[in-house]
Amino acid sequence: MPKELIAGYARFRDGYFKDNRARLEALAAGQSPRICLVSCCDSRVDPSTVFDAHPGELFVVRNVANLVPPCEDDGTFHGTSAALEFAVTGLNVQHIVVLGHAQCGGIRALVDKDPDSANGSFIDHWMSIAEPVRETLDADPDAKGEARYAACEKHSVAHSLHNLMSYPWIKSRVEDGALTLHGWHYDLAGGALSILDADSKEFLPA
Repeated sequence: MPKELIAGYARFRDGYFKDNRARLEALAAGQSPRICLVSCCDSRVDPSTVFDAHPGELFVVRNVANLVPPCEDDGTFHGTSAALEFAVTGLNVQHIVVLGHAQCGGIRALVDKDPDSANGSFIDHWMSIAEPVRETLDADPDAKGEARYAACEKHSVAHSLHNLMSYPWIKSRVEDGALTLHGWHYDLAGGALSILDADSKEFLPA
């Protein structure tokens, strides 16, 4: 048994839960977050901590490298797509934020992968969602080393925004003005947040 979790739960019960009991009891009746946030499952990037959010304020979808797959109906399992569908059609969120981050292990696996090797692992198969980003960077002579990783992190966010628009129930709401899509990138070491500008297609300081 992970004793640190039990100890943390005890602190939660004696602290946060006790101080916010009325709010938590109200949330038990249902949730109505305005924001759906697609984040990486990296243990160093906790959206509630980064954005100082309380329970009930964010509907968070976490996966390797914060990727959004294109809309597909192939009869297989689609956890991220199902979560997005619930957030949009069930909870009627007003915003979807794709949050990339620095030092992303999934992005590094994509960049460093031998293109001639077989996609034998779950990670390789999942990261193939962002393969078009890798191919674009292959044609960029300036994308080398750490700059290549950083560029892939940010371009993958833009690629996920593009994939979001392949879902008809997202596309229709965006076009009607009921839903807005955002691409953000968080720097672990410096704490800086940058936002993808729709006009310049560049990430600018928040």
